[in-house]
Amino acid sequence: MHLPKKLACCLVVASSLIAASANARLPDESVGHTQLPMPDDHRSYIVDFEFNNMVATRIVVVDPDKQEYLGMLPTGHAAPAALSRDRETIYTADFFYTRYVRGERTDVLTAWDSQTLAPKWELELSSRRAFTLTERFSIATSTDDKFVYIYNFTPSTTVTVVDTTTQEMVNEISINGCVLNYPVGERRFASLCGDGALQMITLNDDGEEVERTKTKFFDPDVVKLVERATVVGETYYFVTTLGEVVPLDLSGDKPELLPRWSLVTREEMADGWAPGGWQLIAAAPGLNRLYVLMHPDHKAYNWEDPSQIIWEFDLETGEKLGMLESPNLVWSLSATSDDKPLLLGANIEGGLEIFDLSTGEHKGTMDSVTKTPTLILNH
Repeated sequence: MHLPKKLACCLVVASSLIAASANARLPDESVGHTQLPMPDDHRSYIVDFEFNNMVATRIVVVDPDKQEYLGMLPTGHAAPAALSRDRETIYTADFFYTRYVRGERTDVLTAWDSQTLAPKWELELSSRRAFTLTERFSIATSTDDKFVYIYNFTPSTTVTVVDTTTQEMVNEISINGCVLNYPVGERRFASLCGDGALQMITLNDDGEEVERTKTKFFDPDVVKLVERATVVGETYYFVTTLGEVVPLDLSGDKPELLPRWSLVTREEMADGWAPGGWQLIAAAPGLNRLYVLMHPDHKAYNWEDPSQIIWEFDLETGEKLGMLESPNLVWSLSATSDDKPLLLGANIEGGLEIFDLSTGEHKGTMDSVTKTPTLILNH
């Protein structure tokens, strides 16, 4: 078959151009890095557990005031996270398998830069970190950011202590029979124990244990206490599944049990009202208020279910002040710590509900920013 002269000519030219381009070197592309400002009071970090793919989880970073997506941290298998007090670092307790879903496991503590969202350093750890649905106080920082505490479960329970100034693991402390690590000041953390006690461990500057005490806190045979607390200063607030608030002041030499109070009246309890959700409570220190996800049809085994109803309480008096309603079912709450706080709710569709607590107004929903959000963290 003979090609027309014009077509043959065009094919020759095209072939020459392709050959030339194959040999030509394109200029190297420079990959830019995220550069965010220093986090403000409202910067929010949503821990995305993603049930369908827990081997590669993430933290989504957003600006809820502008309802803008700022970036993402790719974390390891079901990784919990904590924020440094100086706002410069995000810590995640990651683990990875050499064959993605199988093979040798490697555990690391990763320190991420809060402005570039890039790793600053990582430290390989023993493979004992608890593999649970992500919750607060499975990883935490001391108030001076010197130590990071990581909760381990193998099934014996321990706490790994990492010195961030030397980037070294300095201790692993047995807390057998107890769970989590609630930080207290610069050198102490507490854990909840199966016998209803609160165990307090004091460290020295080298991360060595120097004191351990246990205080009877509640009766586990009578009270179903939810371990997912919220904290203002060094006072931790727990709730029971039936709606009793259990405050505990850890600022002194010994834990002080503060007066308990109920979220619900007898009439409301009879009508079926009780708290529910995953991170079901949040405190706004700037307003001295507590926010609680509430169910109008509470049943014995649905207290972790999401809700659209949020009740507001005065933390000093226990008085119910009002109610907020989300357009979508919310599973976890967080409130910002400033004087003009936001209440943030992770909804079950992967979105973020935003409330202005100064006015009680629902400011909007950031749709589909995550897949399975379990927690919202704020500085």
